[in-house]
Amino acid sequence: MEVRSPGGRPQIGKDVRDLIRRMSFENPLWGAAKIHGELLKLGIEVAQSTVSIYMVPRPDRPLQTWKTFVRNHMEGIASIDLFVVPTIAFEQLFAFLILGHRRRHLLWFGVTRNPTAEWLACQITEAFPWDRAPKYLIRDNDRAFGVAFKARVRAMGIRDRPTSFRSPWQNGYVERLIGSVRRECTNHLIVFNAEHLRRILSKYARYYNEVRTHVSLGKDAPYTRPIERYGNIVAHPILGGLHHRYTRT
Repeated sequence: MEVRSPGGRPQIGKDVRDLIRRMSFENPLWGAAKIHGELLKLGIEVAQSTVSIYMVPRPDRPLQTWKTFVRNHMEGIASIDLFVVPTIAFEQLFAFLILGHRRRHLLWFGVTRNPTAEWLACQITEAFPWDRAPKYLIRDNDRAFGVAFKARVRAMGIRDRPTSFRSPWQNGYVERLIGSVRRECTNHLIVFNAEHLRRILSKYARYYNEVRTHVSLGKDAPYTRPIERYGNIVAHPILGGLHHRYTRT
């Protein structure tokens, strides 16, 4: 007796269906074509239309979080922020910092009494030659980052990414840097004027980039610091002995 095929689309195994759902859930930015391509590379032959049927419905799929965005684009992100440093005469100075996310480099700093949008735009121009500008720039919504600043960033081909309202954690890398600068430098020194603060930050920047070890970098410095195994250990004072660098001679 001849058995006829019931017709219609052939069923796929539960393990393949579960894999499609897993890929769909773990990669919310992927469509059916991307998932289908991955399945083909795993030796699983299914139709793309079948993949679209078993994907997690889009309304129920999580959006890309801010943390995911930062992690995925680490290579091309820089973040900026301002913080206040008082002088011996109780004058307020503003220090402007730019941090590169890839190796936590302190890329640039500036000091001013009045951080206007025009001054901040000039800082961005000086910090990044045209061929070295980051793809994304994370900042808060301070009014200092006004029209002139936004226009300069846009003209340089940088994608401006202001953080959400009252969400300083979204700019956590540079906030952590500011905390380090305060705890390890400015809280322990008396600043006389803007030029004095520039000299202090210049010395700290060299220490931060070339000497200071970072947990997130596997206890290395942003500018990779070589391991010295032989010779006598010598201490070199930094910032008047506030910190030291230890080397072998």
